[in-house]
Amino acid sequence: MASPRPFRPVKLVIGVLSVNTEAHSRLFSLVEETFGPIEFVTEAIPFDYTKYYDREMGAHPDRFFIVCKNLVDPAMLAQFKTRSNEIEVLFMKEGNRKINLDPGMLSAENLILATTKNRSHRIPLNNGIYGELTLMYSDKEFQSFPWTYADYASESFKSFFYRLRVSYLEQLKH
Repeated sequence: MASPRPFRPVKLVIGVLSVNTEAHSRLFSLVEETFGPIEFVTEAIPFDYTKYYDREMGAHPDRFFIVCKNLVDPAMLAQFKTRSNEIEVLFMKEGNRKINLDPGMLSAENLILATTKNRSHRIPLNNGIYGELTLMYSDKEFQSFPWTYADYASESFKSFFYRLRVSYLEQLKH
């Protein structure tokens, strides 16, 4: 019988959809207060993969990622999603989100996103939060699945997560 071992810490990555660029400095402050120092923020690009969020957000959102500096315990993913939902509420206008936060954890093996929506391929974590294996690292690159969101399945995003994985592995060594 194998004995349980502590989890290896992971890199916290927060996917952001936003139509409220004026609020980003406040968002970054709240992320740092909640999750620790920000290592970097990617450039915002138009979210052209679907119009799913346009109606709720009142405009076509941009996508960017906030990468946190400190490695975290992967067992905390459900709590990170709960807290990110609380942050989203602070930016709501007339009952609609203007910022959407999707925390995930990057490890050497995969990228797992947290969500409140149950589907056949999602695993219950805690308090109504599910984990989704979104990308798997195999054959020296990230592989997507039929359920992987189109932007995360794109070559540009997989390349970004590959570079982040390299940086994460260096961080683990130190």
